[in-house]
Amino acid sequence: FDYLITFGWAIVGSIGMGTGLLLCLKMFTWATHEIDEWEELKRNNHSVAIVIASVILACAWVVSAVIRP
Repeated sequence: FDYLITFGWAIVGSIGMGTGLLLCLKMFTWATHEIDEWEELKRNNHSVAIVIASVILACAWVVSAVIRP
């Protein structure tokens, strides 16, 4: 029974993390409307890749702290 509870929390955590990261990236894209980050990533702009990676890691850190039971 404990394994089922743990698996349920893993599902809830995954859904929460995915939703939080999507919202965070949408807000970041909205806040930086002067630049198209995804087009810059396609052009191998490493500085934009580092900034987006840091945004993803920061959001993941916050969301994981919030959904921890």
